[in-house]
Amino acid sequence: MNLDYIVREPENIIPSTPILFMLHGYGSNEQDLFSFRETLPQDWIIVSFRAPGNTQFEGFSWYEIDFNNPDNFIDVSQAKESLNAVLENILKIVNHYGLTEGKTHLCGFSQGGILCYALALKYPEMFNHVACLSAYPEEKILDGIIKDKKKLEHLRFFVSHGTEDAVIPSEWGRKAADLLYDLGCYFTFREYMSGHGVNQKNYIDLMDFFSK
Repeated sequence: MNLDYIVREPENIIPSTPILFMLHGYGSNEQDLFSFRETLPQDWIIVSFRAPGNTQFEGFSWYEIDFNNPDNFIDVSQAKESLNAVLENILKIVNHYGLTEGKTHLCGFSQGGILCYALALKYPEMFNHVACLSAYPEEKILDGIIKDKKKLEHLRFFVSHGTEDAVIPSEWGRKAADLLYDLGCYFTFREYMSGHGVNQKNYIDLMDFFSK
């Protein structure tokens, strides 16, 4: 499945150029996180995907959510299909630019962040810096995660959550810290006085994480 995306290219692209892939949240679109490009490193390629599913009000989703069914509220087969599509498109784009030595980074918000956990923990050799904003690790799509600490040791996670998040409770976000700790991953976990979104302090910390 080919995903639509928008891209910002630096002036020079060489085999070691870093690339950052962005995955927006439910009901949003590829423009959302792409606004971060202004303050991200100028020599990176920035790619922002559009999710394949449609939602109300002209938004897009990686998978359907049934809010009335807490035990089974994610469409697992759609989520896995999206995961595979993102993986396939990342490989295609990295190959297209000839990035044989570059680092590949991920940034996802909410539903996009849920997919970023799964991508990074299932295919750790492919990624480096991974930012998961207002998200949580969804066990139903984490089957087959790599437990080998040696393979996970070069990953760097930035995990952030709003304490007043009414969409994804902050205790779900804290599950990420427990999981990453158990796996021996390097991570920063931060909570902010905000709802389901990225406030200014969170944004500054995120940019700091990617510019290091």
